[in-house]
Amino acid sequence: MTLRGKILVLVAALAVLAAVAAASVLHAADREDQKNRPRSDGPRVTEGTVSLRSSPGPRIVFRSMAWGPHRDELASVPAADPAGPRTASGVKCLRFYAAAGTGICLQAEHGTMTDSYRAVVLDDRLKERAHYALPGIPTRARVSPNGRWVAWTVFVGGDSYAGTNFSTRTAVLDTRSGQLTASLEDFTAYLDGSRHHAADTNFWGVTFAGDDRHFYATMATGGHTYLVRGDLAARTVTSLHTNVECPSLSPDGTRVVYKKRVPGLPADAPWRLYALDLATMTETALAEPRSVDDQAVWQDDHTVAYALAGDYGTDLYTVPADGTGKPRRLLTAGLAPAYLP
Repeated sequence: MTLRGKILVLVAALAVLAAVAAASVLHAADREDQKNRPRSDGPRVTEGTVSLRSSPGPRIVFRSMAWGPHRDELASVPAADPAGPRTASGVKCLRFYAAAGTGICLQAEHGTMTDSYRAVVLDDRLKERAHYALPGIPTRARVSPNGRWVAWTVFVGGDSYAGTNFSTRTAVLDTRSGQLTASLEDFTAYLDGSRHHAADTNFWGVTFAGDDRHFYATMATGGHTYLVRGDLAARTVTSLHTNVECPSLSPDGTRVVYKKRVPGLPADAPWRLYALDLATMTETALAEPRSVDDQAVWQDDHTVAYALAGDYGTDLYTVPADGTGKPRRLLTAGLAPAYLP
């Protein structure tokens, strides 16, 4: 090939590469535009004021997962119309919960090299009251019924409850005094009536009782999980039942709903929802046939809500807590709900 021919081939090749690069940039820009453009068939989200008080009526505040500029923000909908238009707050949370005008928001702070995380205590107008650095990736958050106590759990190793190579850290904060217990591992644990101490002990999924003193949580040790009852004054946890993860105490304090590992199910989808009567220790399987990897929330004394993969990423569902009925989709593109009665 002549020198002139080689030059023409080189010029043509450069033109092709330039065209491919331009197409890639345009394609990426289009993907980003599509990502940030609200879906025409998705929930309608508008910016506004979100309060952790129930006025002007019972409401649900949750992390909105709808595509658009308000994705991951706390949003509010009337409890009577959960599928209706939602109001976005501008406050972004990975995990969230609220009660009695107190909120807990677990946030990501994006750095140039790595992300960090923090727990932010919110007042009823979603203004920051205090914040605390987190040692890992947020996974669970709860507030006591009177708003005094908050708790959060983070992963400090591994990335899934379905595996065995993970560790958690669960903290409890008294918002009145500011006293922080950085890890429930500092509490004295009793397993099957005997004092227990083991390096592999982990706690997660706190749920508070209404007496301003007790709570329930999951304790894992020796390859097993247990429902434990905690005493904030005595700083103790005591085992009650086996094979319990992410408990949620009913408003009347008589039952917990939780996810339970069921033998024979796939390793990546091992859980089913169960309810436990705390007086009789009788278990009841709920009518949700899918694997639920979430800490359920009680809508009232009869119904629980939880997150599952759906058409919009993550949707919220409800099911009766007595084993009857069937699952019903509550709202699309949502996570981490708190009912404000």
